[in-house]
Amino acid sequence: MKKHDCKCHENDAPGHEEPCGCEHEPSEGCCKGQSAQDDAAALKEQVAAANDKYLRAVADLENYRRRVNREKEELRKYATDALLEEFLPTLDNLRLGLQAAEASPEGKNLLAGFKMVADQIQKVLAEHGLKEVNPLGQAFDPNLAEAAAYEPSVEVAQNHVSQVQRVGYLLHDRLLRPAVVVVSSGAEQ
Repeated sequence: MKKHDCKCHENDAPGHEEPCGCEHEPSEGCCKGQSAQDDAAALKEQVAAANDKYLRAVADLENYRRRVNREKEELRKYATDALLEEFLPTLDNLRLGLQAAEASPEGKNLLAGFKMVADQIQKVLAEHGLKEVNPLGQAFDPNLAEAAAYEPSVEVAQNHVSQVQRVGYLLHDRLLRPAVVVVSSGAEQ
């Protein structure tokens, strides 16, 4: 069977004699209603869809890279969190020992040595992002301190910290341990 002159046969190999399955007469135009313009429009849509998928994939990859870098930096920044938290009671005991030694007249040389050690420890911890929270005289902030008690005070304004029972600590910007404080309830009435 000879092929007829519809546009769907333009890309057939020379000498192609197979019937195309067209349901129209050769004079009716293109087979199955497709034209070169329809094919071009379909290809343009496919290219646009593929380009859109590509751009979305690139954006997703960039967002992923940013998130991984941010998480890696945060992990590095707070990696010492557990170690420092366990070390804080030791620092508290050293501080209490220094306070007791200050009260004893025979421990002056020992006191000077312990103060140097305490200062050195504080310096090393500060270099790694540990900051002391000592809100004495400041307005009470429940985000940084726990109120152990409320006491009347004529020297300290109402809702200000009148006494720090245990200092708190921040690791960079994260609260590692809240300070334990006594809050002034103002002058007795």
